[in-house]
Parts: sequence; structure tokens; C-alpha cells
Amino acid sequence: MQFTRLNPLTGEVASSAPAMKAADMPAIAAAAAAGFAVWAAQGPNARRAVLMKAAIALEARRDDFVAAMMAETGSTAGWAMFNLGLSVSMVREAAALTTQISGEVIPSDKPGCLAMALKEPVGVILGIAPWNAPIILGVRAIAVPLACGNAVILKASEMCPRTHGLIIEAFAEAGFPDGVVNLVTNAPEDAGDVVGALIDAPEVKRINFTGSTNVGRIIATRAAENLKPCLLELGGKAPLLVLADADLDEAVKAAAFGAFMNQGQICMSTERIIVVDDVADAFVDRFAAKARGMATGDPREGKTPLGAVVDQKTVLHVNALIENALSMDARVIAGGTADNVLMPATVVDHVTADMMLYRDESFGPVVAIIRARDDDHAVELANDSHYGLSAAVFTRDVANGLRIARRIRSGICHVNGPTVHDEAQMPFGGVGASGYGRFGGRQGIDSFTETRWITVETLPGHFPI
Repeated sequence: MQFTRLNPLTGEVASSAPAMKAADMPAIAAAAAAGFAVWAAQGPNARRAVLMKAAIALEARRDDFVAAMMAETGSTAGWAMFNLGLSVSMVREAAALTTQISGEVIPSDKPGCLAMALKEPVGVILGIAPWNAPIILGVRAIAVPLACGNAVILKASEMCPRTHGLIIEAFAEAGFPDGVVNLVTNAPEDAGDVVGALIDAPEVKRINFTGSTNVGRIIATRAAENLKPCLLELGGKAPLLVLADADLDEAVKAAAFGAFMNQGQICMSTERIIVVDDVADAFVDRFAAKARGMATGDPREGKTPLGAVVDQKTVLHVNALIENALSMDARVIAGGTADNVLMPATVVDHVTADMMLYRDESFGPVVAIIRARDDDHAVELANDSHYGLSAAVFTRDVANGLRIARRIRSGICHVNGPTVHDEAQMPFGGVGASGYGRFGGRQGIDSFTETRWITVETLPGHFPI
């Protein structure tokens, strides 16, 4: 049985994929466990060689990836190509990590005892990836786990099964042993049962999930019942602070990129611009002009910086946030509500704590401007959120910028840069309702290996009994 994904802009069928059921999951998990035994036994350079081939195979599918993302999620060609470029970098970084999975010798108080801490592969890793940056987040879910010697199951998003399927096609072409790389696709109504069956499967040892905070809580609870560790990268409400001495032109550019890239559908998207009163009016005038100049159009035509949001549900959610703010005396200074998935870049000024837009993640092309009395008040506002993924601070005083960055509760903070910034080798993750654990670089090794203490006795033993 197949299920279909419709193009959010045209309503036409964008893709179809097998509608797997929960009953299919035990066999997939068992196949992955069998593949793990073969893959884990291979040396680091053998694993590196296969991963490098996977990077090449991903690049070779550029046109297919662009077409799939445009059809399934309404993204622009530019966003799809950025996704592919960073994903290839992630695979190459994972390949480089294969020889960095090292342990240590630890001094022992016991004479003649050689004590070691070793990093070893865990087994089968379940990766659950979303639709919004589908190549980046699909690859991230499996690349470092594979580098560490694990087998993987990628649970594709129901919104972009073709895009996630292309990732697995590329990895399969690279030459992984049978069972090492696996794909699960399912109809939306079966998602809960399918994911639950995968988490429950005894062969699955760890789970990584990128998606909403609400679903993350469900997954974490199910995993906890099985005593299985999770890595969760969840929602965000990223603040960008504009201090009194900021370079306003640079702040405007970074805020527009952070708020509206991929129609604001990025976990790191700038959701709150917190501006110190001294420069608020000047910043708002420039930022509103910038936003009004960012057109939205059919991504297939490739003539506008903004494309379609993923579905009508997003349109209704963003409209509700805007209307609620307007009912409490906020002002729309660019854009506004929409009646279809081609939503305009929208800026809402004078947002206050009693408005939904102040607290609720929009995951769409709308950004709140919140005015602060001074630096301390700006930090207080930035930290007035359950989320804590990414943040940014703009100031000409770099030392003060670093001090402010240290005071903001977030997993990531950039001084004089946008909230949207990702690199394969960086530790990526959040705090609070944005999740826990870290993807990226050597932090990823810790997430996807088991640390074992092993000793070797080199002298005769002496025991009290």
C-alpha cells in the first residue's frame, strides 16, 4: 500500500511512498541489527571510504533533490541547494571523524592495573527527521551514527518521503553492508504507532529526533519507558538582540535572513527581535523597508526570495498569531495575514508579553519586535521563554557582546551574526523546551557511542579474602 504527499501550492500529487505499518518494524529492526554486526567490525578507514562515496552520491542527485523539495515542501531551489551543500559537508565531516573515535588510559590506584575508557558503537540508532530542512536533518540523523560504527533506521517525514528516500538511495549506492542503512515511510495516520514500535524494538538502542517540542516529549517518554537515551532537537523562539551601539545595517540584514529564510520554517529562525529603545525607531524603519522588499512567489518560477509555506495549517496558525497581536494594539509594519501558502514577510511591532506571538513558536514568515529599556532588560526578555536553541546579539562592543551572550540561556548564541547558522563540525542543540544532547563534530561521537571502562591486570592479584 502507498500513501501520497500533495504539493502544498498546487494540490497535485508530489510523491508517493510505501505506507509501512507498525507490524513491519520488527523485521526492519532485526535486519539493522544483523547489518550492525558486519559494519561495526570494519576499521575506521573502511567506514570513511564508504561515507566519502555517500557524499559523492548525494551531490550527484542535486537535480532530483531540488525537484523533490520544491514539490513536497514548497521550498525554493536556493534553499534546496543550500540543504544539499551542507548535507554533503556533514557526511564528509562524519567520514573525518572515523579516526577520532578515541578513548583514554586512566591512571589506576591499583598496582599493575591498566585502565582504559573506550568509545564503542551502540548498535541500531533510530533517526527521526522533519520536513523543513529535509536533506540537512535527514543526513544529520544518520551520518555520525554510521561513522561511529552503528546501523541506522531513518524514519522519513510524511511531508517529504521522496526527499528522504533520495538520501537512502545515495547511501545505498555508496556500498554499506546489507541492513546498515534503512528507511521507514508511513502514512500520517500511522506515525505514532510506527515510531512507537521502532522505539520499543529491542534492537534499537538510541533515538535522535528533530521536530516539535510536543512530539519530542512523547518520544522521550516512550524512550524512557524502554530506558533508551534520546538526543532531541526541538522547537525554538530565537531572540536577536539589537543593542544601542549596534551596526543597524548589519542587524537588519541578519534579522531579515534569520526571520524569513525558508519562510521562517527553521528551528533557528529569528522569532523575536529585541531592540533597545535608544535605536528602536531607527531599526524598525530600516527593517520594515527590508521586509517589504522581500517578495513571495511560486518557487517553481525562482523569481522571489520567499516561496510557499508547507501547508494551510501553517497559514492558519500564523494568521492567528498576527490577529491576536493586533487585537492587543500591536502594529503590522510589513506584510500581514494571508489566505494561501504564499505568505508575505510579516513584521509585527510593539509585541508584549500578553500576546501569543511573544511566546508561541510561529514556524512561519512572521517576526515580533519587542522593545527593551536597556541591555539588562533585553537579556531578561530574551530569557523569558521556555525555549533555548539559538540566539544573537548585535553590538559594536564585542566584549560586551560576549558578556551578553553568556547570560542568554540557549545552546547557541552568535555575536554580530544571524540566529540561523549551522556547520557540520559545530556542537548543535538547545536547552529547556528546545531539547537536549548535541549533534555535530566530536560532540556527535559522544552522542552515538557507548563509553566502556576496561582494565587489564599485569601483576599477580592480592585480595583481602
